[in-house]
Amino acid sequence: MLTDFGYILLFIIAALALIGVVLTVAKFLRPDRPNEEKLTTYESGEDPLGNANVQFNVRFYVVALIFVLFEVELLFLFPWAVVFGNEDLIEQTNGQWGWFAMAEMTVFVAILVLGLAYAWVKGYLDWVRPQPQIPEVKSPVPIDLYKQVNEKYKKI
Repeated sequence: MLTDFGYILLFIIAALALIGVVLTVAKFLRPDRPNEEKLTTYESGEDPLGNANVQFNVRFYVVALIFVLFEVELLFLFPWAVVFGNEDLIEQTNGQWGWFAMAEMTVFVAILVLGLAYAWVKGYLDWVRPQPQIPEVKSPVPIDLYKQVNEKYKKI
């Protein structure tokens, strides 16, 4: 006779087996036709210039992190709004619950506004595309080969 933990273990084993079967079947069914265009470096919509081992513009990642930060913080407003209007809590505290909840959310939103103002002042929200510069990297590959690849994929 299995205990409750035994049933959980069986579900975990069944889930792992199902994932393995699905991934194996998908590997055999999907098309696998790589070509030179598909195998080129691709990052954030920018065409690669020069060696792919150089650092990429950090601005893409900073803007993405700021977006995720504010998106997650805004999700906290929905549960707060549900609890804020709870009539039982307002009646039990003689209306002080409403003022406390409102002050708490005002502080929360003020911290978010300060973070947004800081990012704005520092220029993290400015989307100025810098002119691409081919970095100086010592490479055993001749620069002519890089130029040929760049010319091949240059947009018309």
